[in-house]
Amino acid sequence: MIRKNTNSDNKFLNRELSWLLFNQRVLDEANDAKVPLIERVNFLSISASNLDEFYMVRIPSLLDEIENNPNKISHDGMTGHQQLKAAQNASAKIFKSQDVSFRKLVRELNAEKIILITPNKLNIRLRKNLKKLFNEEILPILTPISIDPVHPFPFIPNEGLCISLSLVAGGSNKPFNSVIIVPRALNRLVFIQEGKKEYYLFVEDIIRYFFKDLFPNSKLLDSAIFRVIRDSDIDYEYEDDEDVIKYFEKALTNRKRGEIVRLEILKNISSKKKNFLKKNLNLKDAQVIALSKHVGLQDLSQIHNLNRPKLKFKKFISRPVERLKQFDNNCFAAIRSKDFVVHHPYETFDVVVDYLNQAAIDPKVVAIKQTIYRTTADSPIIKALTKAADNGKSVTAVVEIKARFDEESNLALANQMEKSGVQIVYGFAQLKTHAKASLIIRREAGKLKSYVHVGTGNYHPKNAKTYEDLSLFTADEKICKDIERIFNYMTGYASPMKLNDIVLSPPAMRNQINAMIDNEIKNAKKSKPSGIWLKMNSLVDPQMISKLYEASAAGVKIELFIRGICCLRPGVKKLSENIVVKSIIGRYLEHARIFCFANESNIPSKNNTVLIGSADLMPRNLDRRVEILTPIKNSTVHEQILNQIMVANFLDNEQTWMMNDDGTYKRVKQKGKTFNAHKYFMSNPSLSGRGKLKGNRKPKKLLSLMRYE
Repeated sequence: MIRKNTNSDNKFLNRELSWLLFNQRVLDEANDAKVPLIERVNFLSISASNLDEFYMVRIPSLLDEIENNPNKISHDGMTGHQQLKAAQNASAKIFKSQDVSFRKLVRELNAEKIILITPNKLNIRLRKNLKKLFNEEILPILTPISIDPVHPFPFIPNEGLCISLSLVAGGSNKPFNSVIIVPRALNRLVFIQEGKKEYYLFVEDIIRYFFKDLFPNSKLLDSAIFRVIRDSDIDYEYEDDEDVIKYFEKALTNRKRGEIVRLEILKNISSKKKNFLKKNLNLKDAQVIALSKHVGLQDLSQIHNLNRPKLKFKKFISRPVERLKQFDNNCFAAIRSKDFVVHHPYETFDVVVDYLNQAAIDPKVVAIKQTIYRTTADSPIIKALTKAADNGKSVTAVVEIKARFDEESNLALANQMEKSGVQIVYGFAQLKTHAKASLIIRREAGKLKSYVHVGTGNYHPKNAKTYEDLSLFTADEKICKDIERIFNYMTGYASPMKLNDIVLSPPAMRNQINAMIDNEIKNAKKSKPSGIWLKMNSLVDPQMISKLYEASAAGVKIELFIRGICCLRPGVKKLSENIVVKSIIGRYLEHARIFCFANESNIPSKNNTVLIGSADLMPRNLDRRVEILTPIKNSTVHEQILNQIMVANFLDNEQTWMMNDDGTYKRVKQKGKTFNAHKYFMSNPSLSGRGKLKGNRKPKKLLSLMRYE
């Protein structure tokens, strides 16, 4: 366990350590006996993947700070050197915990006849089958690289899994070294079934076992499995007049050759082989992590592909949006009738796809404008936009190529759409366009009418199956006019005039949120009802944290539902004693951002101010990204978001962690009735999307349960 976040006398907690504590909570799901076994294996793989990204992005950021600004002090009072050391120590504890979890899960999988095995432990018949598979599917794509004065140590790509071999050829006494970079085209795990038993083997063990097929008449003296993680961040420092496409093509090439920040080896490695790798990769001991069994545990996610339903979460199929049935699945008729919100993944993301597909073939639609931050290579969203352009619609896509790790994919998608006639805009040179919005304009009764979708998550159909997010559909004239102006801002740099309802970042969002918090402070001082409920991924911004401290000191009760990073210290006397921080970690990834302010009424109440968006309270969202916060005006939508979603988060006592004042977390103790927010949403229909068709059941009321908190 990570015991301490940072200096307990400081008002702020360290961002890096808070993130690592979040990953520890993810890893703890792998140890929770209430979670099905294969899902626990998946949580272990997620934790390993998360830690990879931390090393690819956050560790290089600290190294850069140490080199270029060594005297800089973070908001929690630490130098770059101190943060790096603390982060490395905390990461080492997580690596150790992952090792322990892996060994435990292997034993439990074995008990379920899903058996981790090495080639030498297979019976003769299975070894023969494995040999055939190796010769036909693995050997042809392997490229052993011997190392000598003519052949230097090869370049190892980021996340590269490798085998280092020391051998001696037959008839020679002189040993030689060779490296095999395991091709990414190979599945990391190889599955073999025999009767009711399912064996799985790591591909590197198979390659090492059959090394003589690569090196005939050679003797193996020593070997080691290793894996490297490289600096994969891109610094966006191009000038406004620089060709952004050429900049990113060059930057992506350079990223592939980023400095190594972590070498993973196994503990049984010989000292000679360890020194050989350190020397050739130019690494120090602090950059080397020794694991007990296997490197690269993120690939355990492949076990989830096994057909073992009893060892997984019960299958759940997202519900259709019932209100659409009232209008024969005509999205525009349904939206014209009334605003509605769709709660993913409990309700299908197909409604967003249908909305765009209907627009693509609707003769009344004249224009579509769409933001793209992350999506899939075969995205139905992209297909709908290209279909619309093919049908003569005016289609504009604002594609953010600075979306980390999706830069290359987004460039390819933009090129694909552009060839179909979609007008591509890459947004701003110095800002990321993170807002999630879609605008459709139809000609109705001789006039133009707009329809809008705004979301809290990406237009990513795969993520929508596991990410908890909101999709708001509206034809509200003021909101639609605001979205029109914001698109003009993103495509033409025309700074919008005063907006009607939507809060835009930058520059207004920080000021508007401050104003709403100030209003709660004013009401609390006047002994009027006050309160703040906020749901987000991360709370980092020091100024916002200070404003929440100010509100707490004034007597405002604050409930924060923050899945990941939180640099605020809750429950500190005379600082934050009125602030509670909770984190839900469970089957689905909490991703929606919801901002609720009492507005002179107790929370929850129909008079509360409620806004949704894709912005966390981080400096990057408030100052360096184009973000929008959309107010919820319709009463039914308001009730769904506040009285269903936020109250369910408040009530959850099965998958909620409570944050302590030192930054550590503890699971909420279950008292009275248990309540699981994810299970509630899986079994209860939404309010705004429920519709009025005969037989549509009402969702279970939650307010009466709040006494159990």
